[in-house]
Amino acid sequence: MADEYFFALTLEGAKASEVWDPESKGTEEYQGGHKLIIKQALLGPEAVDGELNVIQVEAMTWKESIKIPVATLKAGGANSQVLLDLSFPDPPVTFSLIQGSGPVHIIGHHLIGGPVEEFDEMDELEEEMLDDEEGEEGVEEDEEEDEGPKSKKSKTTNNTKGKGAVTKNNKGKK
Repeated sequence: MADEYFFALTLEGAKASEVWDPESKGTEEYQGGHKLIIKQALLGPEAVDGELNVIQVEAMTWKESIKIPVATLKAGGANSQVLLDLSFPDPPVTFSLIQGSGPVHIIGHHLIGGPVEEFDEMDELEEEMLDDEEGEEGVEEDEEEDEGPKSKKSKTTNNTKGKGAVTKNNKGKK
């Protein structure tokens, strides 16, 4: 089960940059890893009126690293905050203020998968449950075999020379 934590960072000053990389901090290994979801970016009250602030993100796509602006903010107007819905499943992610002096506050959620030990325990429980189910099925099959054959059927075998099927009837044997 994933844990969810509040995430926030502030970019302040020209060319400010922050890296989100929880795996580099030597934290416990988690199955499902870390995921960052950014929901909002807004200017602080100290932002310079009329100054354009551009937030850029550098992150991995499925095959390469990409740098792209994700928000532009301007103090003193309607553009002092923006709602976002950005998901970063793989650290590291670098947030940079490529224009303006901020302060820019970036807010979201940090999701953390369960510890690897927790998933190992779940795997063991699943295996035990499967073993129990297979054991019950085996008991049912054994009970059916104990009842014995309900009727004698003739056995059919194929002739090795390719001529049709040969039927053997066991009635005449002792």
